[in-house]
Amino acid sequence: MHKPTSKVNFKLSDPIQFFALGFGSGLAPKAPGTFGTLAAIPLYLLLTMLTPIAYAIAVILMTFIGFYICGKAAEDVGVHDHPAIVWDEFVGFFITMFMIPVSWQSILVGFILFRFFDIIKPWPISFIDKKVAGGFGIMIDDVVAGFFALIIMQLIF
Repeated sequence: MHKPTSKVNFKLSDPIQFFALGFGSGLAPKAPGTFGTLAAIPLYLLLTMLTPIAYAIAVILMTFIGFYICGKAAEDVGVHDHPAIVWDEFVGFFITMFMIPVSWQSILVGFILFRFFDIIKPWPISFIDKKVAGGFGIMIDDVVAGFFALIIMQLIF
C-alpha cells in the first residue's frame, strides 16, 4: 500500500469523495479503517431490515459502486488506496455480517474479525492487496477479508 507523502485535501462536498471517505469517517487522524468500520454499523443496522436477498443485492451494488468511487477518489488525490478511503471497509463489514443474527455481541465479534483480517492480511489477502490496482484493487482485499470473517462468523453464530 502506498502511504501519502504529503497532506491530501479531500472534499466532502464532492459526493464521490463523501462516500469513498465513509461519510467523512475516513478522515480520522488515527486508525481511519477502524473508524470507517465503526461508521458502517448504523448503515449495517438499516440493511438488516432487508430480506437476505435484498441485503445481498444491496451489498453487491455497493461493491460495484465502490470499485468506481474508491478508484475515482484515489485518482483525484493522486494516492492509490489512501487510508482515508474507507468505503471498502463498509462493504467488507457488510459481507462479514451477512445472515448473522443481530446483537451487540455479533456486531462486536464481526467488527473484531473483520478488522483482524483487514489489518493482518493473511494470504491471499496480502497478495491481492499488493498486486491488484485501481478501484477494484482498493475494494477486493476488503471483500476477501469480509468473506474470511464471514466464514468464522457463520461457525460462531
